[in-house]
Amino acid sequence: MRTEDVLAAIATGLWRWDNASGIVTLDAEAARLLGLPAEPVQLSEAAVRSRFHPVDWNEIDGVVNLAVAEGTLAEARLRIMDGQGRVLRTVRSRSKPLIEGNDYQLVGTLQEVAEPQPGTAARTPVTGDWRRSREAFLLDAGRALAEARSTAEVLRVAASLSMPGFSPDGLAVFGMSGERLTVIGHHGHGDGEEGPFTSMTLDTDYPAAEVVRTGRAIYLPTPEEYGRRYPMTWPLAQRFGRRSWAFVPLVVAGRTMGAWMAAFKHPVAFTPDERSVLTTVARMLAQALARAGVAESERELSLGLQRTMMPVLGPGIPGIQVAARYVPTGGGLQVGGDWYDVIRLPGGAGAGRIALVIGDVQGHDVRAAGLMGQLRIALRAYASEGHRPDAVLSRASRFLYGINDGAEDAYGGDGDGDGPLRGSVLMADGNGGRGGHGGRGGRGQGAGGDGNGSRSRNGIDGGPRFATCLYLEVDLESGTVDIARAGHPDPAVRMTDGTVLLRPTAGGLPLGIDPDTDYPTTRLTLEPGDTLMICTDGLLETGGHDLDSGWERVRALLEADDGGDLEALADRLVEAVHGPGSHHTTGPLADRREDDIAVLLLSRQGTAVREAPRRTMMTVAQAEPERIAAAREQVRQLLHDWKDEDQVDSAVLMVSEMVTNVLVHTDGDALLVAEVMCLENARRLRVEVADASDELPHKRHPGEMASSGRGLLLMEMLAHAWGVDPRGEGKAIWFELHESPPAGGTCS
Repeated sequence: MRTEDVLAAIATGLWRWDNASGIVTLDAEAARLLGLPAEPVQLSEAAVRSRFHPVDWNEIDGVVNLAVAEGTLAEARLRIMDGQGRVLRTVRSRSKPLIEGNDYQLVGTLQEVAEPQPGTAARTPVTGDWRRSREAFLLDAGRALAEARSTAEVLRVAASLSMPGFSPDGLAVFGMSGERLTVIGHHGHGDGEEGPFTSMTLDTDYPAAEVVRTGRAIYLPTPEEYGRRYPMTWPLAQRFGRRSWAFVPLVVAGRTMGAWMAAFKHPVAFTPDERSVLTTVARMLAQALARAGVAESERELSLGLQRTMMPVLGPGIPGIQVAARYVPTGGGLQVGGDWYDVIRLPGGAGAGRIALVIGDVQGHDVRAAGLMGQLRIALRAYASEGHRPDAVLSRASRFLYGINDGAEDAYGGDGDGDGPLRGSVLMADGNGGRGGHGGRGGRGQGAGGDGNGSRSRNGIDGGPRFATCLYLEVDLESGTVDIARAGHPDPAVRMTDGTVLLRPTAGGLPLGIDPDTDYPTTRLTLEPGDTLMICTDGLLETGGHDLDSGWERVRALLEADDGGDLEALADRLVEAVHGPGSHHTTGPLADRREDDIAVLLLSRQGTAVREAPRRTMMTVAQAEPERIAAAREQVRQLLHDWKDEDQVDSAVLMVSEMVTNVLVHTDGDALLVAEVMCLENARRLRVEVADASDELPHKRHPGEMASSGRGLLLMEMLAHAWGVDPRGEGKAIWFELHESPPAGGTCS
């Protein structure tokens, strides 16, 4: 005989409650005990809950939570109710929680006990047991309402409240609009049934209108009482078939902001304890609605402000595809200083020129958004005048410096900040870069700061604010891009074969610090099919990442892209760092406050050549020898799919040696150009480093203890070919490496 048959013979049912899905599974005997047809069934938690006495349900909820916390059995007695509110029987439940991560399943038995109470009304007199359940209910209701963040959430919570001993089946929340009554939300009524109640003036003979006028609650325990006191509007309420009504004022800070109606299909006497529960719930509901209203107003203000200040990309530009995203993730009003812009430039031949701008004003408040708007307009004006990228940023820096001068005079003082600098710019990399890997990283402590901002109340009140910025001028015909950078993260390029390179660019200080800062220009070329990405540091650092680990996360997304829909790629980038699943890749700095996100993508259209050369170019100045590390990293990224790791290490070693020799033995800068080209059966890497010196290198024979002089010997040993080419001004030293042919004998 089956176990289920044995249990059914002794009037014992089996049930399973899945906390994750909210589904309760009953066997035939358990269904019978709950007053359902005697057959196995799966029900929602709400459907099962409706079968239990509300007082018993509130108590069993606490018993189950304790059993889950302690790993013990949950035991309780429960009264089973019929549809008319009568007690059918009393059952004993014994269950064991099975923990599965953060969720659990409750498996147990139901057995009818020897003391059934048929015919006993659910609405029993108030007892000490009911009082304890009432206190637990009010605590739970207060927590749920406090966590609701919108009016819709508040109304959903209010509709789900199961009051101990007398749960309403119809709810409505009324507000005021001038001298008229409005319905904010309702539950237990069909769509459109609220219509007659939304066109009432406050002097209408209707309970909710009187409550709003007087601020006093109205309790109507019977239909006769309703009809006697409000004969004019009773026909409107009569059709719903309710038996009792409570209209309670919603009061915030001594002002009546509306009314709450709780309607019952069973008679309710509205004892002092029941009125106390309703009044307390109404107070909590009013506070929750007031908080939600303020939050929604702030969100609407923020969205309106941000929409006004952020540009509309407008119609497509021939020859390119552009996509952009902005996500405010900071606190407060959800506005910040991040922005982007696309500007059609005057003049130019052929397809013309455009400018791409992205930046981040320090702070996450209305003033940061206001400065962002001013700075964006100023940059657009300077660009429209036809200035080159370096001149545009120089003028923009002087513009913001002038604003800061006025702010410093007005506010003064010292403080800390939360803007894009994250440390005094006095500890930057000398050219306004961010140090370390590819011109990024670097957080320091500086004069007058605390490591979190810079001087004079940055990010607080109205003190000076700084801004990082990246300005790119794109020639749509040739694909050349001239870049000027003011302390901002470098751009990245996804090539047609999926290779993603962070393109190190020369830079200057963030805007607004020094009115005389120079911003050197870096040039790169976009081939047809290449995609350029520029972003604010929020895209990299959101989720507790630093700039390095954040870049690796973004690089993986760019490499996985198939080079198709640019809008879809923009969505994936934002979703990966800010969406529901982003917490799975939390970085090492998870306690850091999140920053706003702005990202701008540009793809050059045209026939993409899958076997086009990969190429990178960068300048290493005498004043920034730390960028030798960035040069090594560029070559390593260029060879990310090279089959021989030893050859990759050799190439990196030779590049480091060549660039170092230029900085040590000449007075000029080093220009690195690296290219991977597809040959007949394999690929070839060619790297050249040019400088302005006419002095040619020559082989040396260093002694055993010498610390230099082995550069050309290394190239002779490691490279397949190398040489020195004199040029009109200076020279270029180069080497080549040939990748071993793959098994298929083709170049990929």
